[in-house]
Amino acid sequence: MTLQDVVGQLPPESTQQAVGYPSLFLLVALGALVPVVPTGAVVSSAAVVALHQTAPYSLVFVFLVAASAAFLGDITLYWLGRRGVGSKNGSKWLEALRQRAAPDRLAQAQQRLDEHGVAVLVLSRLVPAGRIPVMLACLLARMPLVRFARGDAPACLTWSATYGLIGILGGSLFAEPWQGVLAAVGLTLLLSAVPALWHRLRGHRGRRGNRGNRSSGGQHA
Repeated sequence: MTLQDVVGQLPPESTQQAVGYPSLFLLVALGALVPVVPTGAVVSSAAVVALHQTAPYSLVFVFLVAASAAFLGDITLYWLGRRGVGSKNGSKWLEALRQRAAPDRLAQAQQRLDEHGVAVLVLSRLVPAGRIPVMLACLLARMPLVRFARGDAPACLTWSATYGLIGILGGSLFAEPWQGVLAAVGLTLLLSAVPALWHRLRGHRGRRGNRGNRSSGGQHA
């Protein structure tokens, strides 16, 4: 059986939507609570499928479902983290956030939070691995949940629109939905890997520079 045969046996659009939207919501919400699910790739893939459907407003539904799920997941995680901040013994959620936020990134997030306020949440949602340090900085600053929600709502909308556009781009390049999904997922993973690679290269250059300075200092001594 070829891949085209498998695609031809896919259920009708009504069934895809009945299963797809709840699945999209659950995966994005779960990815917000437990940052191991590549939610950006999930949204992009859903946008590709919606692009090839004939039902009106499919892309709008993907955008709204993804943004709502991301917002709910963020708010739930922040609420759980606030319980840990207010408790003497902390919580497993707060400890999990601390373990996922490198000290240098947390320091940068705290500085940006001081300078820009909740507006930094928008950028943190778009930068891979940038959401958790900023959320932890908000928790340590004891930001009220309502204020965090006001900043997180536009961040989730922007995030959903961005990865939806990536899906639309991937889906527009190919006639078959599965080809567009592969392109969208590949592009999403590539964009996610670039900042981490850049951060690693900067750290490597910094260490080489420090070793060079120490060597120069030893020679002058």
